[in-house]
Amino acid sequence: MKQLALILLISLGGGLLVANAQCCKPQLAEKANQQTAVTPQVDKSEVKAYYFHATRRCATCEAVEKVTREALKAYYGDQVKLQSIDREKDNKNPLLKKYKVSGQTLLIVKGDQVENLTNTAFLNARTKPEKLKAKLKETIDSMN
Repeated sequence: MKQLALILLISLGGGLLVANAQCCKPQLAEKANQQTAVTPQVDKSEVKAYYFHATRRCATCEAVEKVTREALKAYYGDQVKLQSIDREKDNKNPLLKKYKVSGQTLLIVKGDQVENLTNTAFLNARTKPEKLKAKLKETIDSMN
């Protein structure tokens, strides 16, 4: 009986992982050290937040944007803005190539500094938004 319960628990956990992976596939965006002619110039003194997402979005995807926007407004007013980019509709956006984005991705950028908060965002946006907000503040403050 215990073995059956263990097998069911493992199967359920695996099913949840697969379902989440199909909805939101956060990809690690790497720092792009290569500059191309189509890459927009970046103000090295300004902190920017980019959230790359798909056209069709789940509740977690929407929560990441909502919580990030709220945190940036509360902590920084209009100094740090979130640019939300639909990577399917805006698939020619040079930022996709620059930051090597292929899935839902939350980046904080200042000049050449790029911090990928995707995993923290997706783990906490719905269940522990205060944790995501604190990580955003810590990351941005460390860049200034």
